[in-house]
Amino acid sequence: MMKYEAVTIKDIAKALGISTSTVSRALRDSYEISPETKALVLECAEKLNYKPNPAALSLKERRTRSIGVIVCEIANNFFSQTIDGIESIAYDKGYNIIITQSHESFDREVAILNFLASRSVDGLLVSVSTETNDISHFKELHDRGLPIVFFDRVVDEINTHKVTLDNFKGTYEATEHLIQNGCKRIAAIVNSEFLLITHERLAGYKEALANNGMEVDNSLIKHCFYGGIEAQEVEEAVNQLLTLRPRPDAILCTSDKLTTGCMSALSRRRIKIPDEIALIGFTNSNVSELMQTPLSVIKQPANEMGRQAAELLLQIVESKRPIKDFEKRVLTPEIIIRESSVKI
Repeated sequence: MMKYEAVTIKDIAKALGISTSTVSRALRDSYEISPETKALVLECAEKLNYKPNPAALSLKERRTRSIGVIVCEIANNFFSQTIDGIESIAYDKGYNIIITQSHESFDREVAILNFLASRSVDGLLVSVSTETNDISHFKELHDRGLPIVFFDRVVDEINTHKVTLDNFKGTYEATEHLIQNGCKRIAAIVNSEFLLITHERLAGYKEALANNGMEVDNSLIKHCFYGGIEAQEVEEAVNQLLTLRPRPDAILCTSDKLTTGCMSALSRRRIKIPDEIALIGFTNSNVSELMQTPLSVIKQPANEMGRQAAELLLQIVESKRPIKDFEKRVLTPEIIIRESSVKI
């Protein structure tokens, strides 16, 4: 198989029998080149399917017109929808995006960051991995002037734009809904302690219990470090909850994989949802309403989060002077009540 080689200005020059400098100036619309020659060069460039080399252009413009995106997992419904939002804004503004996934690994996140920085991307959109407790790799690049915007899983220590969810509101309202439906022992299956979203979501759950005169029982809170990417950890969390006496009569899950994983684990054990255990959780999956027991969800405005994060990043990238004032945008979740959380 022949090695692919892109068409260059040398190929155009050879086809027309003129110098490469003439072709280059014609493509730049230089006043030194006659309109007739420009027309010939453009016609030949189109015929040969010539595309300017982005690396060469970036040396001139000091920009690659590409942005890097780091998420934990593209297969996650929430992240695939945020990427759609990012892409729609980037595409409209003439930017390409390089999508990468950390698979919740700190080491992989650092390696990806080094790779993207070496590709001279114009900026980064980041949702940090579950293992990320040390953010010096981001701080170092940010301090050197690389624009970074965090979304969903943000970090407080870096002063930049952030787009996140009102996580407290989401779990507060979901927990209150379960209490109003007669649930007395509400368990929570949550993400890693390292993540800010975990603290915010747990805080909403605990506050709703307290405001309804119910005590927080720590044996009802189960952390899944990898957020359900490893199915076994959700199985173990559900098993531990089912051994408690009295058993929980409801479970709140704080992420997409935890929610769908928990529902599967309960179904495999023939536990009737919601009669024996009610269930509600974060998920943006389109199939949640089509499940055997339609699933109550805390739905995030994922596409909008991606769009806003991309807009804020490109504002920094395209600004003529350094941006000093940064904002944290907090979007509102939507609670959708279906059969899985309504006790009959």
